[in-house]
Parts: sequence; structure tokens; C-alpha cells
Amino acid sequence: MATSSMASAACGFVVAPNVTSSTTTLKTTMVFFSSKNNRNSRLVVRAEEAATPAPAAATADAPAAEAPKAAKPPPVGPPRGSKVRILRKESYWYKGVGSVVAVDQDPKTRYPVVVRFNKVNYANVSTNNYALDEVEVVA
Repeated sequence: MATSSMASAACGFVVAPNVTSSTTTLKTTMVFFSSKNNRNSRLVVRAEEAATPAPAAATADAPAAEAPKAAKPPPVGPPRGSKVRILRKESYWYKGVGSVVAVDQDPKTRYPVVVRFNKVNYANVSTNNYALDEVEVVA
């Protein structure tokens, strides 16, 4: 089995310190190759980016030009802490009542409603996630 260290692998790298780019930010790059050829050799690469210059002074009408903040959409699903009945037939807690712990507001989430129950299932678990159409708020 062939062995190689990072120092021997680093011999083939070429570093160009002053490479120009089309961006306006200045970059400082430091590359350090250890001269020792031992098992603890390391490759250290550090890049530092200079802060971009501040934009021109704001004009007097800039606050008026800001777009109004969009209103938040109404929350989806049952409110936190409410009691819900489970409608998923294959669930251990089918037709049981639990309390809502959290509701994920992301529309891409398949099972956004987290429900906690008083009794545990066979795996000693007392919470489960359900879809919006699998829970019914109990009055």
C-alpha cells in the first residue's frame, strides 16, 4: 500500500498571489505549505476579503423611496396548544386527541403539524407529525 503525505502532494501546486479579477473587492490570500515531511503535516489556506467601500451619502428622499414591508400571510394550521383529533387511519393515535406543539409555516412541508399525546406508542414515542388534512381541531 502506497503512503503519501500532504507535504508531498503539495509539491505539485502552483500559487499565483496577485491574480486580477473583474470584481471590485480586494482579496488577500495566504497559502502555507509545511516544509516538514511528517505524518502531522497540514495545508493551511486563509483568504481575507477587504470591506467594500461605503455607498454614497443617502439623499433626503431615500426613506420615501423604500418599499413598504409586505404583510405576513395568516398562519397556516391549528394554533399552538390547541387540541386536535387525529384522522390518519394508520396512526397509533387514530381518533385520539393530542395538543399541537408546533406548525411549520413552509408550504412545501408534507407533515407540518407536530402533535404531542399523553400516552406513548409501542416505540415509547409520544409525538408525531401530521398533514393539515389529517388533524381536526376539537372545540
